[in-house]
Amino acid sequence: MSDPLVLRGVTRIYRGDAGELAVLRGADLTVRAGEIVALVAPSGAGKSTLLHVAGLLDRPDGGSVHIEGRDAGGLPDAARTAIRRDTIGFVYQFHHLLPEFTALENVVLPQMIAGASRRAAADRGRSLLKTFGLAARLGHLPGKLSGGEQQRVAIARALANGPRLLLADEPTGNLDVATAEGVFAELLAIVHDQGVAALIATHNPDLAARMDRTVTLRDGRLV
Repeated sequence: MSDPLVLRGVTRIYRGDAGELAVLRGADLTVRAGEIVALVAPSGAGKSTLLHVAGLLDRPDGGSVHIEGRDAGGLPDAARTAIRRDTIGFVYQFHHLLPEFTALENVVLPQMIAGASRRAAADRGRSLLKTFGLAARLGHLPGKLSGGEQQRVAIARALANGPRLLLADEPTGNLDVATAEGVFAELLAIVHDQGVAALIATHNPDLAARMDRTVTLRDGRLV
């Protein structure tokens, strides 16, 4: 079975009135199934850019992005959208939940978009939210949930379609230390138990130390 994520010589250059800014300069990375990798770099070094390229939200200027063995970097938009929907889960620092929908509905909707029946999506949604300790909060709107609860819902939503690859950009950066520890422990267990490949950008050295390995983005390359 092919690795969920392989980056080879990825470059990304932003062009503006001030000239060119090379954010990625030949980045190489492989993330294997069941492995959780910490992505560490100073603010502004390009972590979000790397995650966007890996998640097919942005196109590289050079190099290749392989998702489960498929060279996906240059695919048409429709094909890239299908891979993102079926294979990749995203978690951001801010949960981006839909405020007019309950916790359960936020996890059900992406499954129904992917073709699941309402009943099957609700069953899986309840199971995931229960795993994250939210069995009593299924019917609550995001505004009635704490920050940690909202982020747990966001992680459950990211895992709802059974992604092979999970990308997270500072997923605990907006949480207090105790809540961040709890959310990360749940995430770590699911990644290992379900064989998901995960790339997690973080500024927290304690969280990074608990992951399987750490890669550092320096001068546009991963070391």
